[in-house]
Amino acid sequence: MSISDKQKYASIATQKRDGSWVWTPVWFASANETYYVFSAGSAGKVKRLRNFQSIQVAPCTVSGKITGESFTAKGWLENDEKKIRRAYRALRSKYGWQMHLLDFFSKLSGNYQKRQWIGFSFTENGAGSA
Repeated sequence: MSISDKQKYASIATQKRDGSWVWTPVWFASANETYYVFSAGSAGKVKRLRNFQSIQVAPCTVSGKITGESFTAKGWLENDEKKIRRAYRALRSKYGWQMHLLDFFSKLSGNYQKRQWIGFSFTENGAGSA
């Protein structure tokens, strides 16, 4: 009832106020049974997650094409520094040089400190509706 950490990309769906879902492909990594992604702090998914904690998660391609079953999860905006450091370690371990390169250019552009971390864990009620 989850997504494999071996999967390179996941698509997360956050809910809009009108009830529709917006899917976004992301890098993700797990740390202590919690999954983490990051985003620009001003991104739509961050704003939507403030309103609705229920999300959908599915494996996908780099372009966002869903490749498997979706699962219901509970998402939140992570602000705990210790957990954020753990999330960075997990992502750097999983994506290696790609994550280091992304971090480098994010620091150059001034966007590194503007990141918002998102944590999620899968709920008991199972499959979603991708």
